[in-house]
Amino acid sequence: MLAVVRLRPPVLSGHVSLASSAWPLVSLKEQQEAIEHIDEVQNEIDRLNEQASEEILKVEQKYNKLRQPFFQKRSELIAKIPNFWVTTFVNHPQVSALLGEEDEEALHYLSRVEVTEFEDIKSGYRIDFYFDENPYFENKLLSKEFHLNESGDPSSKSTEIKWKSGKVPDMDDEEGEGEDDDEDEEGLEDIDEEGDEDGEEDEEDDGEDGEVK
Repeated sequence: MLAVVRLRPPVLSGHVSLASSAWPLVSLKEQQEAIEHIDEVQNEIDRLNEQASEEILKVEQKYNKLRQPFFQKRSELIAKIPNFWVTTFVNHPQVSALLGEEDEEALHYLSRVEVTEFEDIKSGYRIDFYFDENPYFENKLLSKEFHLNESGDPSSKSTEIKWKSGKVPDMDDEEGEGEDDDEDEEGLEDIDEEGDEDGEEDEEDDGEDGEVK
């Protein structure tokens, strides 16, 4: 070890220019041509990447259709398990943080959840929540759509909840159709967003794409 520590770099005689010795002399014209060729090559790479993405989407759409009978069968099996959905959401680490006591009670009436991707699956998807008759709201179906525009900016809109008398949550504004998900309100209206974002391994698909689990 001491021998290694005592090693000294060799003494170089004279001045050595790393720039001149390591790189060949290239004219400005040649450099410019190289840059242009790099752009051309990168454009071809980008074109192939886009083509690959389109092919992957086609494969995904194909297998989404093949999954449908299994999603349907799973949905039928889930329907035989009492309180399946409320148990799922209450035990989800992100979703449970959004739920109040009344939200949890309302989820006892949630009978089915479906996720349907749009025809162009790059543009977004819709989550449908099916409820049995309950003392909280009139809706039998609550939906939330997530859209991704060409610029990549996400947006969403939700079904307006028709609360029954005396059941309207204590908040300034209810989330209605066309409202964005950036609201500070939390509760039943938000469970789909959090569940989808962080709970994919806890959620499974039905409908055209699947049923959330």
